[in-house]
Amino acid sequence: MLIPRIITAIFLVAFVLGGLFWLPADTYPLFAAAIILPALWEWSRLSAFALPAQVGYLLLSTLMMAAVAKTGAQPGAGLHGMVLVMWFVVAPAWLARRWVLQDKLHATFVGWLLLLPAYFALLAWHPSAEHGGRLLAVMALVWIADTAAYFAGRAFGRRKLAPAISPGKSWEGVAGAFVGTSLYALWLSQTTLFAFTLPVWAWLGVVWLLTAVSVVGDLLESWFKRAAGVKDSSQLLPGHGGVLDRIDSLIAVLAVSHALAFFSGVGM
Repeated sequence: MLIPRIITAIFLVAFVLGGLFWLPADTYPLFAAAIILPALWEWSRLSAFALPAQVGYLLLSTLMMAAVAKTGAQPGAGLHGMVLVMWFVVAPAWLARRWVLQDKLHATFVGWLLLLPAYFALLAWHPSAEHGGRLLAVMALVWIADTAAYFAGRAFGRRKLAPAISPGKSWEGVAGAFVGTSLYALWLSQTTLFAFTLPVWAWLGVVWLLTAVSVVGDLLESWFKRAAGVKDSSQLLPGHGGVLDRIDSLIAVLAVSHALAFFSGVGM
């Protein structure tokens, strides 16, 4: 499994860098859709949609995403507010109570709330290839948190974070994630990647908040898989499982960072 995993990782890195820095503005939405649509398909499988329902779900999702890309429309306060409630209130409660999806209609809207805001954020953080660096910086926060959590958990992990949901994760791993992203926040405070400036303490606060969101996103997808009785969301990515497995934390951080930028009025 190691060789397929390495080959897939190289492809993913090339795909992301190519999409961020070389695609023209009119085709960039296709790159964003290529990330989100497979994850929506995996969500429909986790939710046990029948094939006709899967096709309809993806078709309707594609039409909504295409409309946003064509018109340049972005979410207003209502959707951004729903995103913050979802990730700061509903998702932690979902994990604490281990809710299960009650019906297909419920699953339909939960899938959209999880994934479409991430699509909107991919467009908003990247209006042109000149802004690829700032979107990469948002993505890098997630990757740094995941990497630091992995190595800290391997080296020091003793106390399980959520054994009934994801037995491999530990509180020590979470601590490692916060250490890693804290160093990243210090670096961000010295850059000019974003159209706004913040003092160091504010960068630390924002990054800590997004690190917590990334942990919740990871755990929530793990719970959905456990509730569905599967190990991976799919086998689309050899050696890595599914797309949703790879972007579980990212969709949460993208959506929340977009909402925070909207309500703070800092501009993007």
